[in-house]
Amino acid sequence: MKRYSIPIIRHEIYEKAENKAYFYTKIFYHTKQSFNQQTMQQRGFASDNNSGIHPAILKAIEIANTGHSKGYGDDQWTYEAVELFKKEFGNDTEVFFVLTGTGANILGIKSAVHSFHAIFCAETAHIQVDECGAPEKFTGCKLIPIPSQNGKITPEQVKPHLHGFGFEHHSQPGLISITQVTELGTVYSVDEISALADLAHQNGLYLHMDGARISNAAVSLGLPFRNFTKDAGVDILSFGGTKNGMMIGEAVLFFNPALASQSKYYRKQAAQLYSKMRFVGAQFVPFLRDGIWKINATHSNRMAKILETEILKLKGIEITQSVDANGIFALVPKELIPVLQNEYFFYTWDESRGEVRWMTSFDTTESDIFNFVKLLRKLLNE
Repeated sequence: MKRYSIPIIRHEIYEKAENKAYFYTKIFYHTKQSFNQQTMQQRGFASDNNSGIHPAILKAIEIANTGHSKGYGDDQWTYEAVELFKKEFGNDTEVFFVLTGTGANILGIKSAVHSFHAIFCAETAHIQVDECGAPEKFTGCKLIPIPSQNGKITPEQVKPHLHGFGFEHHSQPGLISITQVTELGTVYSVDEISALADLAHQNGLYLHMDGARISNAAVSLGLPFRNFTKDAGVDILSFGGTKNGMMIGEAVLFFNPALASQSKYYRKQAAQLYSKMRFVGAQFVPFLRDGIWKINATHSNRMAKILETEILKLKGIEITQSVDANGIFALVPKELIPVLQNEYFFYTWDESRGEVRWMTSFDTTESDIFNFVKLLRKLLNE
């Protein structure tokens, strides 16, 4: 991965500058020029986190950036965003805004478990692989990863772990966590989610959903959010916005209000209570009210389908997972991967197999895709 340096402004040099405004302007121009020369606005398929911010979201932040407003969520934008979530999911939904996806997951899970509980998830789950042990640290719980070939887990896979209830020497089964869209780009159906929810509730467990890409799942399923979350038996939802055109901010939704009784304290302890909360709420207002979530997710999903269609025309590439949303996993000749990454950065998923991940975003263009495939075809001599 390329690294880009930012000029360091030495204090003594700044103090000697006669025209400080000009000094800063010159530094800014130099930095901007330097970045442009190095990155050339390089586009790629590494992550939907790498895309920018949707213009409507930026405008909402700008509008909120007027005058003063009370902090910590006691503002008109946060109130409006909460009401929009309640309109989508029901008035009994408890809403907590946080800054990051990891923050959303640990707050949601912590609110439902005690340190003696066990949490079941796919071995590919973000909480298992990409959160630096944060769920274990903040909950004190044992994560039990379940093998998965497609990012999903099933009731049949969870059942063997549901034992030792009431036995003080055994971590008590407490919660099942699934990701929608999964880390392998697949999407759970309503029936698959309901089956896991039924299993959880029959055994006194809760069902948590990591919805970092929930907008892409909704578009893929062609369903309102509520149909495959609350109505399917999900108890806690981490609702993502950052990967779908927002700048910063996620939401934790509790469909069982009793679970949220202590959540405001856990949020503070987890350093997720943002003082200028209005800038998170202000983003969610157009995101939900104006359907920005759907516009963006529809586009990114469509771009992935176009990329899939073009990749299937190539003999030297094998797609390994169902393309249900905005991610494609594929086997690529290992020697070609660094050459491709030099032009269009993306991540290698499994180095031993030469498996890579390509993600599309709300701002991915058809030109991005066709130019990328053109390079692939050239390298493959096809």
